[in-house]
Amino acid sequence: MNFVLGYSPTVPSEAALRERFAKIGIEGGKTFDPSKLSPEMKSAIEQGRADALKAHDAGMKEFAAGKITAADLFGSREFLKDNYLYRWLGTLGIYGNAKEEAMYPAYRVDSEGEALNGANRYTMHFAKGEYPPVKAFWSLRCISCRRVCWWPIRSTATSSLPHAAEQKKDADGGLTIYIQNESPGKDKESNWLPAPKGPFAAYMRLYWPAEAALNGSWKEPDLLKVQ
Repeated sequence: MNFVLGYSPTVPSEAALRERFAKIGIEGGKTFDPSKLSPEMKSAIEQGRADALKAHDAGMKEFAAGKITAADLFGSREFLKDNYLYRWLGTLGIYGNAKEEAMYPAYRVDSEGEALNGANRYTMHFAKGEYPPVKAFWSLRCISCRRVCWWPIRSTATSSLPHAAEQKKDADGGLTIYIQNESPGKDKESNWLPAPKGPFAAYMRLYWPAEAALNGSWKEPDLLKVQ
């Protein structure tokens, strides 16, 4: 933290935070020495860490329930202001793009609120012409602790899909994706996103999202568990 802060000039809105950080030895260009902290300080830091993780868990539940959307979590400093919880929730990797560049709707639970697990089978359905609104392309992937499974879906502004001949549309012109560990059958493998055997999450990536995605009027489809 001290190393990174050495390259991060203090912005006016965070001057008070930097002063508080400095009281416990977190300051750009200096060496952090936890041995200099009093037992009370160490206890307070651990309590603060626990409070932060609790707030993060609560935020993730709201995100999974759709109360917080990807459009809320990505953007510039001017957009997010001092909402550090949203900044944290939005950094799915090392960093998050500005939402005008990319958005990452995530699935950690199914439509019934149950955690995703490869022991189950799921489907995701897009009605005809209702693919994610993007100006570049979009993709969908599954993630476990040790394995990343990709099923790339690329869409232009007209929602045309490369290798369309390999992907089978529904009778009504829509598209159904099968998300499960084992093959859904040879006739459906063109629409199959392999999932890990155990717990996993699914992430959609929208590159150069269109206005409907940016303003929240478009919502990603539910992930349904097959009974």
